[in-house]
Parts: sequence; structure tokens; C-alpha cells
Amino acid sequence: MRKVKNLSILFAMILVIASCQSPATGEWPVDLAGKKAMITTKKAEIKAIKADIEKLVAEVEVLEPKPEKSRKLVTTSEIARKDFQRFVEIQSSVQSDNSVMATSETGGRLLSVTPIEGQYVKKGQLLANVDMESVDKQIAELEKSLELAVEVYDRQSRLWDQNIGSEIQFLQAKNGKERLEKSLESVRFQLTKANVYAPISGVVDKVFLKTGELAGPGMPIVQILNTSKVKVVADVPEIYLRSVKKGQTVRITIPALEKELNGRVSLLGTSINPANRTFSVEVNLSNSGGLLKPNLLANMYISDYAEKDVVMIPLEMVQEEVGGKSYVFVVEEGQEGTMAKKEYIETGESFEGEIIVTKGLKGGEKLIIKGARGLTANELIKIENTSTETNG
Repeated sequence: MRKVKNLSILFAMILVIASCQSPATGEWPVDLAGKKAMITTKKAEIKAIKADIEKLVAEVEVLEPKPEKSRKLVTTSEIARKDFQRFVEIQSSVQSDNSVMATSETGGRLLSVTPIEGQYVKKGQLLANVDMESVDKQIAELEKSLELAVEVYDRQSRLWDQNIGSEIQFLQAKNGKERLEKSLESVRFQLTKANVYAPISGVVDKVFLKTGELAGPGMPIVQILNTSKVKVVADVPEIYLRSVKKGQTVRITIPALEKELNGRVSLLGTSINPANRTFSVEVNLSNSGGLLKPNLLANMYISDYAEKDVVMIPLEMVQEEVGGKSYVFVVEEGQEGTMAKKEYIETGESFEGEIIVTKGLKGGEKLIIKGARGLTANELIKIENTSTETNG
């Protein structure tokens, strides 16, 4: 079309020039034969000029640079094969693996409670002392009764040695003395319960009773936490029962501390909670710095699906036709240069913005990232930059 247009323009110019160069009046042939001869001559001149014009146009087209076709600017990324792993997030909490209540074995008023909250105590350290005045009085009473029982026994023993008195009187005296001795021993043992000692080494988390208050048998006085080792406990839905195994490595995040840890499953619950259909999973963690506090919120990530050496691409790059077919655009070299190839794919599992491609891609292709939306099949493109692999 362009060539024909150029020829038409040149031909019009020739006619204009020819008309401008027409011979002056009186130079034209006046007879019919002369006019016909001139027409034939002019036609031949026009034909020769047309041939020259066509030759010039062809030479111009060869020499003139061709205008480059428009290309859409895109970015690409090389598709990689790698291992895929999907995790499920379970809300959990930090718990102390060793939390003990220091209690009194006997009742009474507390004469002293020495520790304060936050204080570190060692195992066996004295924590509190219980008033045992009633026990002291009971001991004094038993000691007095024992004195009489011993005197009676000694006299009955001497009489028995002289065959005086009955055997039953001697046995009763002996039994009375021994019974009081045992009672006194038992009451004196209660005095050892006056002191309350730390059952473990750790930090005093809470003091329940203060000096002067009454303590009862088994009533907690001080709570001690050993936070050198803690555990993260989660209630996992039963649908993941086959995904969790003892010794399996899981990822733990502590949002409040912006901390991420790895640990191994140390305990699996042996039963399903009928109320919420979950089972317990525990992960032991070391806590040498003491940053992990009991009841601190945590998240446990458990792998529920894994596959090795698969093609993975960003999920947002997958487009879908009206008919439901999924496709992506990859780079292809054609006769006119770099173009976008529409590649139909089939997909599998996805996680955190990445999806497995089960069919259609093998890995190593250049996936069009930026500019992929709005592309058409075989559209010419210009690559701005290329990364080594797709980003998740």
C-alpha cells in the first residue's frame, strides 16, 4: 500500500511538471498525425519515468530503516524446581515444664514468709515457718504423762520380779509407757513440719500467704517456676492426626517477642478432647535467657503436606479463561523477535503465595511477571529485566 501511494504521488508530480513544461502556443503540431505522434511520444516518456520511479522506490525501501513494531514492556523470572512444604498454623501457648506449689503439711499461723515475687530460690531453701505452739504444749503434756507411766512401769516391773502382783498389771503398765513414748515421738515429728522449704530451684512466681495469716495442710503458700526449660502446648484439630509425629521438627513463632524458633515434638496427646475434637501437642524449648514466660502466646506451624522437586510459580501469575482453563505467559523467540507464549497449565497445592504446577511447565522457562495481565498470545514483548527464579 505504501509503495502504491508513493507511486501515485510521484506520478501526480510528473503530470504537474509536464503540464508546467507544455510547449508554448504555436509549438504543438497542428495536424492530426502530428498530434497523435506527440501523444505516443509523451506516453513513452511517462512509461520510462514510471519505470525509473519504481526502481527508485524499491531502492529507497531497501535503504530506508524499517519502523520497529510496538512491543509491550515486561519483566520475567526463571521458573525453578524446588521442594514444596505447606504448614498449618495452630495457636498455642508457652507453659512452664516445672511449676510447683510450696505448701505446709500442717495447719497454723505463719510466723514468717521470707521470699518475694520474682526472687530466685534454691531447692531446700527455707521459705516459711508455721507457729507450732499447740504442738509444743501437746509435747509437754505427753512428757508429763510419760513420767508417770515410766514410774508405774518401773514399780510394776520390780513387783513382777518378786512375783508380786498379776501379770496383767505388769503388761498394762508396760503398754501405757510404750504408747505414750510412741505418741510423744509422733508429736515431736510434727515439729519438723513447722518449716516450709523450696521443693525445686526456680523463681518465685506468686506468694499466696503473708506473715501472720493462717495456713492449712496442703494450702499453697508460694508458687515456684523453673523457667530454664519451657514447653509450647497446642490443641491440634484431629484432622491433622496423621501429619504430626513425635520427634518431628516444627516451627514456633512468638509474636510478642518477634522471635522464631525450631523445636521437636516431645509429646503427643493419647486421646481426643471430645469437646473441641483436638489432641495435645507439646514441644520442649530451652529458655536459658528467661525470655519465654508461662502463658505467653505462640504459634505452632505443622507441616501437613510436602513434595520434593516440583515446579513452583507465584499464585498471582496464574490466569483463567472463561472456560476455566488455567494459563500463564512465558517468553518465546519467534521470527519477529521475542514474544509472549500462552502456556496452559494444571496446578496442585499452594501455600504462602506459591502454587505447584503439575502439567504444562518443566522448569527453566522464563515466566512473564510484570505486564502479564492484558497480554495476548504471540504478542511482541520487550524484557526489562530477568531474575534467576520466581519469587514466592
